[in-house]
Amino acid sequence: MMRIRSLTAAALFAALTAVFSQIAIPTPWMVPVNLAICSVFLAGAVLGARWGMASQLVYLALGVCGLPVFSGFRGGAQALLSPTGGYLTGYVLAALVVGILANRWHFCGGRMLAMLCGLVLCYGLGTAWFMVSTASTLSHALTLCVLPFLPGDALKIAVSAVLAKRLTGIFQPQHT
Repeated sequence: MMRIRSLTAAALFAALTAVFSQIAIPTPWMVPVNLAICSVFLAGAVLGARWGMASQLVYLALGVCGLPVFSGFRGGAQALLSPTGGYLTGYVLAALVVGILANRWHFCGGRMLAMLCGLVLCYGLGTAWFMVSTASTLSHALTLCVLPFLPGDALKIAVSAVLAKRLTGIFQPQHT
């Protein structure tokens, strides 16, 4: 029974990531502002490392299979090869890291720090892939892909940390 609940919760967070990916603000840069990272943070903090990561693997698998779950209703394997594909891949590792660290740091500041670590990992993978796929320099990639998003991501971390505390009670049996 516990496994069915965990699988269901992972599927729900994969769906949440798909929905949050569409809540986007267009930018003049190649990377859109959307809420997907919030669901990544929540998946890791609420479901734990294993099931949080699984939820993001499901999200990526749905997108790679062609379902329009990525931002801008994109789907297909080519999205992972696009300049923003590294950020999508970073969701999986970010959920894993958030899950590991949030499981150790149960207080709000600890969850925020766990989410910051996940964000740094996601930014690292995404920015590295952006640089490779566009032949950009590090400073150019940081200017386009990281710096403009820091204030919004700080807000996303704060909101996600508070929501995670409330949602953890609902999904408590899924921590593994």
